Amino acid sequence: TFLNIFLCTFFGGSLASLGIHEYTSLYLRCGHCKKLAPDFETAATRLKGTVPLAKVDCTASPDTCGRFGVTGYPTLKIFRNGEDASSYDGPRSADGIVHFMKKQAGPNSVTLRREADLEAFVNHFDASVVGFFSGPDSGQLAEFLKAASVMREHFRFAHTIDMTLGLKHGVDTERVLLFRPPRLSSKFEESVLRFTETITTHTLRRFIRDNIFGMCPHLTNENRDKLKGQDLLTAYYDLDYLQNPKGTNYWRNRVMKVGSQFASQGLSFAVANRRDFVDELEEEFGLGSSDGGDLPFVTIRTQQGFKYTMREEFTRDGKSLERFLEDYFAGRLKRYIKSEPIPEKNKGPVKVLVAESFEEIVNDPEKDVLIEFYAPWCGHCKSLEPKYKELAEQLYSDPNIVIAKMDATANDVPQGFDVQGFPTIYFAQAGKKDQPKRYEGAHEVKDFIKYLKRESSHVPVVSGVREDL
Repeated sequence: TFLNIFLCTFFGGSLASLGIHEYTSLYLRCGHCKKLAPDFETAATRLKGTVPLAKVDCTASPDTCGRFGVTGYPTLKIFRNGEDASSYDGPRSADGIVHFMKKQAGPNSVTLRREADLEAFVNHFDASVVGFFSGPDSGQLAEFLKAASVMREHFRFAHTIDMTLGLKHGVDTERVLLFRPPRLSSKFEESVLRFTETITTHTLRRFIRDNIFGMCPHLTNENRDKLKGQDLLTAYYDLDYLQNPKGTNYWRNRVMKVGSQFASQGLSFAVANRRDFVDELEEEFGLGSSDGGDLPFVTIRTQQGFKYTMREEFTRDGKSLERFLEDYFAGRLKRYIKSEPIPEKNKGPVKVLVAESFEEIVNDPEKDVLIEFYAPWCGHCKSLEPKYKELAEQLYSDPNIVIAKMDATANDVPQGFDVQGFPTIYFAQAGKKDQPKRYEGAHEVKDFIKYLKRESSHVPVVSGVREDL
């Protein structure tokens, strides 16, 4: 198994003819591609001789990219033996790519023959799934290997047909055990969990998904997407399991002790190295690298995107965290909202929105509001700006329509508005503020006006003259 990286302009002909059995394609001129490029190059260097990485410039070789269904950038794919095996959906950091692809290069499930093999396998930074089976012809072994082939990208699998290897873990019949990483061992939860159902890919995936992270996992850039799909409290501090595991678990144990009192209330817990999330903490929570000092600082982010920060100092007895959680569940906490200051003057044709004024302006029940979410660095936004201003000027005398814009990089985007790129434009109709519509039309003034004539709750006034619908 390997991954190749090259520019498409460097070759003509098939991938296999050049020995390209696994590769990743990406388009190098887009912003996301430029962001990925340094990590991708670092990973390629570290994986040299193990898993080659490759890159394709889709502007130079559109036919190649089209043949493999590449429609967005960057797109990453894994090839095995010259065939498109799967899309790459692993981490995008250098460490994450290296870790993910090393797993790709090995077998679906590692064969364990001795007790030392088992101990070495489970003594790992990540969790381990180990199956104990009675022989090579076991039907459950076949199902285990099938499941491992499907889930190998995300989890570590091993198996043995020597049942005596499982005796010290209480295994006396065919069984699958989930070993949590030794570094996360705690008196607050089991370190080894037993899978008791009949093995199928579905049942084993569900068991692993529900148990692999435990009560308080280590949040990293690699697992963040899996963990952040839930209401999550995270304690950020100088976490270092390599150099200071004892000090790292000192604070984690305090989070777990307090968290265990609230375990049944739907909030998950995690710890993280603050240095891994400096930009996010400043961007999303307004927290600087010096906030909290040597003590953890704590945030909560809900599935709905609501954010809270613990402003009281984290006390070693955990009482401040306990008070924070009591206030959270009682609804006494004020949400943290990232917002620019409300403009002192906002009389121009295009109303400037910030997160703190969004509710007042956009959700005015009497107004139809067109909102452009933009980024200051966005070229398309800059091209739209004069047309958007002209539209606002033509509708300026209409008291029922507001043309507005918000810098989505400096302000939290409210729930209900999905902003993944720029510019993104929404229309919030009077009387239907809970059903904002994404504008998908062209960006000419006449196209906006045509849309507003169709969608507005009032007959629009264009350039001071009321237009008929």
